[in-house]
Amino acid sequence: MRILGIDPGLTRCGIGIVERSGGRQVSLVHVEVVRTPASEEPYTRLLAVADRIEAVIGEFVPDVVAVERVFAQANVRSIMGTAQAAGVAMVSAARAGLPLGMHTPSEVKAAVTGSGRADKKQVQEMVRRILTLSEAPRPADAADALAVAICHAWRGSAAGTSRAQHGGAGMLPDAGDSLTPAQRAWAEAERMARRSGAVVPRG
Repeated sequence: MRILGIDPGLTRCGIGIVERSGGRQVSLVHVEVVRTPASEEPYTRLLAVADRIEAVIGEFVPDVVAVERVFAQANVRSIMGTAQAAGVAMVSAARAGLPLGMHTPSEVKAAVTGSGRADKKQVQEMVRRILTLSEAPRPADAADALAVAICHAWRGSAAGTSRAQHGGAGMLPDAGDSLTPAQRAWAEAERMARRSGAVVPRG
């Protein structure tokens, strides 16, 4: 399975593709960061992001798209741009006829590091190790996009992707499930995040 992970952003949008060859083994296919200047109008910047995502989909032909879910932050202007970029990514997946999975930041961090509170440097280093790279992906947006893809590769499925689109309670494993320590960590991080509330782009 080939997974396109997207770390949405208006100034910098991370795009990363990994391939799962069996079990938990994943390898790097492609990574880049789409940058748009703040001096341009938001709609032209969103078009540039959409055009690049769709070009990557056409070139690398992923099987599924995974997008990091947008959470509320103090900077309303910043989160609006991030939410808009996430919406563009979702539309690009729909136009390509690809299934869509959405994962919270804490879920992604826990999946790749074992802790939903890991910082960006920890995520970068674990992505490097998981993909056996000579150096950590930079900037952080690149590593974050790959982390989203890895998270989906390890816990996504046809059914799981469908539930992930809506962020329903069905995304979380039952208490009786046999979970690895990392899976337990992301499940708990997800539950805590939902209790605190989140802002997500909705159609």
